This record gives sequence, C-alpha cells and structure tokens, in this order.
Amino acid sequence: MNILDMTAVSLGAAIKEKKVSVQEAVEAVLARIEEKEEEYHCYVTVDREGAVARAERVQKLIDAGEFTGPLAGVPVAIKDNMCTEGLLTTCSSRILYNFIPTFSSEAVLNLQKAGAVILGKTNMDEFAMGSTTETSAFGVTRNPWNPGHVPGGSSGGSAAAVAAKECFYALGSDTGGSIRQPASFCGVVGLKPTYGTVSRYGLIAYGSSLDQIGPLCKDVTDCAVIMEAIASHDAKDSTSVKRDDTDFSSALVEDVKGMKIGIPRDYFGEGLDGEVRNAVLAAAQVLKDRGALVEEFDLSLVEYAIPAYYTIAAAEASSNLERFDGIKYGYRAEGCEGLHDMYRKSRSEGFGPEVKRRIMLGSFVLSSGYYDAYYLKALRVKALIKKAFDEAFAKYDVILGPVAPTTAPKLGASLSDPIKMYLGDIYTIAVNLAGLPGLSMPCGLDAKGLPIGIQLIGDCFQEKKLIQTAYTYERARGIFEMPKGMAAGEAASVEKAAGNAPENKDASCERREA
Repeated sequence: MNILDMTAVSLGAAIKEKKVSVQEAVEAVLARIEEKEEEYHCYVTVDREGAVARAERVQKLIDAGEFTGPLAGVPVAIKDNMCTEGLLTTCSSRILYNFIPTFSSEAVLNLQKAGAVILGKTNMDEFAMGSTTETSAFGVTRNPWNPGHVPGGSSGGSAAAVAAKECFYALGSDTGGSIRQPASFCGVVGLKPTYGTVSRYGLIAYGSSLDQIGPLCKDVTDCAVIMEAIASHDAKDSTSVKRDDTDFSSALVEDVKGMKIGIPRDYFGEGLDGEVRNAVLAAAQVLKDRGALVEEFDLSLVEYAIPAYYTIAAAEASSNLERFDGIKYGYRAEGCEGLHDMYRKSRSEGFGPEVKRRIMLGSFVLSSGYYDAYYLKALRVKALIKKAFDEAFAKYDVILGPVAPTTAPKLGASLSDPIKMYLGDIYTIAVNLAGLPGLSMPCGLDAKGLPIGIQLIGDCFQEKKLIQTAYTYERARGIFEMPKGMAAGEAASVEKAAGNAPENKDASCERREA
C-alpha cells in the first residue's frame, strides 16, 4: 500500500513492524505537500527542517523501545491557533504574523509524548471566526474534492490537509462546529469532545466557554486512538475535567443492537438541502437495519441557538482579543501619534473584517444598558438548550442529524452574506452551547461529487457511544475515499475573497517555511 493511503493507526503499526521508517513517512508527506500545497493551501507554515530532525529522533526512540504507542512516528498537522514552542503561531491573522510562542499547548505536548512528528501549522479562519477558511489573512484554503469550493471552517486547513493526504491526521478546534463542519465538507472524520476533556491550555481563545480541541482524521479508529492521546486532566486549565474513561478505542465495536437513536424533526425542516436530507436518513436506516431503535422526536429551541451562540461567542471574543494591542507581541502600526492612536491603528490594520465585526458585536452586547437585554438573555437560552438535550438523552443514547444544511459552497459565495454564513451553523452550535460531544463522518456524495456528512451527538462524557455507533456505520458503509481524478473536476478560483490578502509582505498569502 502507498504510504499516503494509510490511516494514522495503520502507519503507526507499519512503523512498529519496521515495514516503514519514520523518515520515509515524513519524506512522503512532505513531497505530497510540495506537490499539492500551491493548489490547496492547507498550511500557513510547513516546518520541513523540524519534521525531518524530529523523525530521526523519534525513530531512534522507537528502536530503543521508549515510544511504543500507536501514533509513534506518525506525522500530524496542527491548527494555527495552538501554540507550538519555537514555531510560528498566527491564528491566520496579520496581528500575529510574527508570533513565535515560548511554550506548546497541552494537546500538542500530549501528541509529542506519544511520538508524533509535527509537520506544520494549518490555515484557518482568522481567530477561528468563520465557516469557510476564507477569512484567513494568508489566503483561502480550497477543498481537495473540488478546488472551486470551500473546505469549511474554521478548521478548514486541517480538514483539507487530511483529505488531500498532506498529513495523516490533524488537530482542530471547535467553538460552534469548526471541526465537524469542515470534516463534513472534506469527507473526513471529526470529533468535538465533551467540554473539558482536552485541555485548552495553549489554545488561543475565541470563546472560552465553547472552545474545544479535537481530531480530524481518515476513519473512526484513528479518531478513537487520537482522542486517547490528547485527552488528559490539566491543572493549568481550570475547565479541564479528570476522567477515568478515556480508553476510547475500547468502543470500536460493531454493534448497535438495542441502541436508541433519536432524529430531531427540527433538523429536517426548511433550509435543508434535499440530497443532504436523503443521505442522512439513509445512514439512519443503515443503523436501524443493524438493530438500532431509530425514531423522530422534537428538540425544542433550535431556532434560538444561533442568536444565543453568536451573542455569547462574540462577547467572549471581544474580551479575549483585547490582549492583541500592538504592545506585547505581534503587529504594531507605524507612524502613530501617542498610545491610543497606536492601539487604534494596530488593531484596525491587524484584524480582518470578520474579526472586527464580532469584536464590535461582543462589545455592544456587554455594554451598559444592553448586558441584560442580550448577554444575560443568551445565557438563559443556553441553559434551556442544555435542559432540552438532557431531556432528549433521558430517552436516547445518540442523536443523529445533518452537520450542515448543504454541501461545501463555492469560494466567495459566503463572504458576501455573513448572516447566511452564520445560519449554516444551525445544526452544530447547540452542541457547543451544551458542552456535548459531537462526531461528523461522511455518508455519501451529492450530485456535484461533494461529500455529505452525518452528525452524531452524545450526552456529556459519552464519546464511546458515538464512536461505537460511528464505527458500526463505517463498517457497514465501507471505505469512503476520493475517486481518482475527482479534484480536477473544476478549476480552482484564483480570485481574492473580499480583500483577505493583506498587502504587508510579511503577512502574504504564500505558505511559509519555518
């Protein structure tokens, strides 16, 4: 088998059995990046030198018996909002165009302890604000299934890198669907764990009460094994949860007999594309044929999730992004007259339009006179949404539905209408508001040959039920992969998306070598 066709787990096994060396795996994927990166632009930074040096060290430690885990020697890509010591971390924003952290995020450290080789940092929507990876200051990422379409966002670079075989798996972050939606658009598996399962230490925050790190990978087995590596209690993160049930690979069992699966009627109303609807219901039928009890139910408050989410997320973003002021690190405007002028110019020039929009919205809902009317009301809605899910999980083991109303839109189609882009998150954001785990996996293709994803939602700390359900469906569905020549179906658009590319040469749209 071609090295690039392997899953993360199968490559790890081949390395352990000395069928493949770590150096061979790293060189193969670096060659793939060199071949395809200009077309897809999955990365902001590729650390070629660091990856080659790390591969040599890891191989020696594997040979010495110090690295024995299933991911030892397997190359991984990291979303560019997770700090990596000595390696550029930009959040795909001009304001952090030159930021090199002095420490690594806990999730990255956990992967390094497992023997992973970091290839580089993937492109994303600026500060994770967006659903298409078009708001990046370093240019758009294109969907490997069809380069004329978006890969989703904000973890679009990570999802596209996995789909394009420019890495074997990747880490993403999910604030309102930013792992699950790009996983759906790019035909890969993505898991947003229960809030607190993976440490947020070193993750540059967007919405602190919503953000969670998770894997993007080729199949459900990879998903379970990666989760075992990155899940840990961390005293440095006050929201981190100590769990004793993180043996996620034990849930790789092909059995859903007697499992109760609920399908929310609210998720199948107006606005859902017919092809997506049919594919998701067909997937539900597959699970029903294998013994699951599948029924429809009413999940209330769905229409209130989007306003509640964007109120809370924007409020937290306006607070979290206050630290980027041109003083401590990152971009600083020139020719300023006084401190306040420097603040104003640095933030005006450093932040993109979508980030500014959300900062202003967040500042407004937190301001005197509007705090009670908007922010507190949104928090009450959040509590009601959690209550609605609690009532649903009293009856069902898993909730099944679509990930997004449509398949991947064309490049440029979403940026012109931000409200439409926000509405595209309708099926994913409630999971973050309630702190629940959600898994996205491919279930078919639409008439244009673009992937369709299903979303499995579980109760808090019930990732194993999601993995078992997903694994059963995956085994029944069979291998899901891109047909040869599929990505050549439509020429990539080279038009710039709404002024994303900054003029500053240091923050150009070109991929950077570390």
